[in-house]
Parts: sequence; C-alpha cells; structure tokens
Amino acid sequence: MKAAILTIGDELLIGQVLDTNSSWIAQQLNVLGIKVEEKISIGDDASAIKEVLTRLLARIDFVFITGGLGPTKDDLTKHTLTDYFNDHLVLHEASLENVKRIFKAFGREINEVNRQQAFQPSQAQVFVNRNGTASGMGFEKGGKWVFSMPGVPFEMKPMLLEQMLPFLSQRFSFPQIIHRTICTQGIGESFVAEKIADIETALPSYIKLAYLPSVGQLKLRLSGYGQASEFEIENFVNLIVARIPEFVFALEDRTLLEVLADLLRARGETVATAESCTGGYIAHLLTSLPGSSGYYLGGVVAYSNAVKIKNLGVQQRDLDAFGAVSQQVVEQMAHGILLSTGADYGIATSGIAGPDGGTDAKPVGTVWIAVAGKEGIFSKEFKFGDNRERNIVRTALTALSILRRKFLVNHKK
Repeated sequence: MKAAILTIGDELLIGQVLDTNSSWIAQQLNVLGIKVEEKISIGDDASAIKEVLTRLLARIDFVFITGGLGPTKDDLTKHTLTDYFNDHLVLHEASLENVKRIFKAFGREINEVNRQQAFQPSQAQVFVNRNGTASGMGFEKGGKWVFSMPGVPFEMKPMLLEQMLPFLSQRFSFPQIIHRTICTQGIGESFVAEKIADIETALPSYIKLAYLPSVGQLKLRLSGYGQASEFEIENFVNLIVARIPEFVFALEDRTLLEVLADLLRARGETVATAESCTGGYIAHLLTSLPGSSGYYLGGVVAYSNAVKIKNLGVQQRDLDAFGAVSQQVVEQMAHGILLSTGADYGIATSGIAGPDGGTDAKPVGTVWIAVAGKEGIFSKEFKFGDNRERNIVRTALTALSILRRKFLVNHKK
C-alpha cells in the first residue's frame, strides 16, 4: 500500500522551521510495510490543501498530514478537512477533558480559543493528543484514509506510534518490508560502490540497496520486499561487509558514538581529549549521551601553542621545527592528556580547518589525529578538503573511529 506525507505551514516554506517530521514518519511507515510515494510541503492555504488532497487520493491509499491544528487563525487544517469531507464540527468530550487536564496542570483555566480545539469533525476518527491540546483526526473516503496530526514533533510522534499505526494495523494487512543497515566510517560512497559493484548487480529485483551518505559516514540500507527472506538479505549483508570490514562499525542503524560508548562501558575504560582544530567538538560528542561520565574524564581545547605547551607538555622545539599541525605535536598532545587525566585513552587533533591558514605544504583540510593508550600510540595525517564545518565533523568522527578500530576492537583488554 502507498502513502504520501503532507506537511502544512508557511514557516516550512520560508525556512523558519526545518521539516524533520517527514523523514521520521516515512521511517515508521516503512517499518509497518507502507511505501511512501511522495512528500509535499505547502503553506497555510485552504485551497492548496484541498487541491493536493484531491490529487493524492486519486492514487494514494494513505495521506499523513502534520501541521495547522493549533488555536490561532492561521491554523486552517481542521476546518479545511472538515469542509473537504463534507462534515461539521461538534464538541468532542474526550478532547475537551484533555484540554482541561493540560491547563489545570499549569494552574490555568481554558479560554474560548482553547475550548474550540475540543470541537472535532463529527464523522472523523479522533485521536486525543496526550501531549498537547490539538487532537488528531482520521478521515475515510472510498477505502482511503487521511490522517491529520499536530506539527510539533513531541506531540506528533507518540500519536502516530501509539494510536494511528495500531489503528491501521487492526484494519489492514501490510506486506513485510525487511530492512538491514550497514554503518560505515572512513570510506566514500563511490569507493564502496566500486568495491561491491558485482554484489549490487546480483541483487534480485525485490531487494534494493540504498546509499545514505552524511558528513564523515555512510550507511548502506538493504530493503527486501515481497518474497525477500531474512536469510537472503543476511547473505548479501555478509557479502558486502566482507569487502569493507575495516570500515563497518555497526550492522544496525546506530551512531558511531553509541557503538563506541558501549565498547568503553563494557571494558570499563575511559577516554580524554586534547583538541585544537576541532575546538571541543569531540568532547561535545562524547558527552552527548546519557551516562557519558562513566567513560569520559575531560579534555583540553588547546587552540594556542602556549596552551599546548603549558597544559599538554608539548615541546617548544617541536612546535618550532615541525609546526602545530604535525605528527610530533599531536602525539605529544595525546600523551599529555593521558598524563594529566589518568584516562585509558587519549584523543588529540591538530589541523587547519579553514577557510584560510593553509600553505602549499599544509593546505586547508590537513589534519593530524593521534590516539594513545596502554598499547601505544597511533597517529595519521588526513586531507579532508576546504570546508571548515565538514572538516571539523570529519576529524571528530575519524578520531572516534580510530579509537574503536585500533584500540577497542582489535586489542583485548
């Protein structure tokens, strides 16, 4: 069965709000076995909403709408859908009690504007919003369904997962879609494609391979439809991994940081950071997960040479002889952070993030990374390109990947 996602709001079209709802909704629908055919964003315009719905319902089984359910005059979705489906609004008691409950929690009485949010189309399936005042709606026409949800993600997500998708599952049988994800770091999309070209050619028509690149990482997603079996997809996963084993960090949709954190916790070991060109970004990543105090001890952002010398024990003579962006200096930084924190592993970075500061010998994007531990020290020079933001992200992810590959995976405690 096919679906479309329609996001409504002028704020989306002018870029004031980023549409993250569509991607998340599509992921949930795919898990259920519903194929998303189209995603559309339109403004708060009643005629545009009706026009798009008419076009979509001519060929789509389910339309999922977010946005336009608030209490203000620019929130047109509920009234537009009521008119489109030739319905009328009536007071929905469960919605009213929900609005009262939320206002009571804030010690306030509801006003008439908020009370109007409890009025719902008489023929619609109403989904009470447990996290807000705008209830969701479901309209059926000729066996096809239109679902409307709030645009606020923390209201929309539980409504879809806990109410709308179970509602659909009770009424329809969906074909199974099997997804497997291979997460890699340190290898580009074109290089992977070259290495697995024959495997990709051998995929049957009911198994699709998608390349999902992001800065510093690449996910490969195998999706099996219809007659595809878990065994068959697993076989292709194993074939792909065998071609690029050193770059694969997970065989499920996880982040490199989550995998690294699990490894550190399992080993009872800690890490500290000494950062120059990344400016504390690695420390930010390492502390972004709950429980990070169990494996991250601290760090030094040593942007100036004076701080490198004073806080990390870098030798002035090596800075003079080799420069701050060098193997000698970055290894001393990694060793220095180990000594000062007592961590099991030290990560150090020094580079030229850009957009200026490069030379012929060391162009913008030149980065040295070192990771030190009980087993010794590993350092390597990288050329990441001329974009400052991407250079910082790539450096950070590469440093974390080196720790995982060289110390946590390939060495026993």
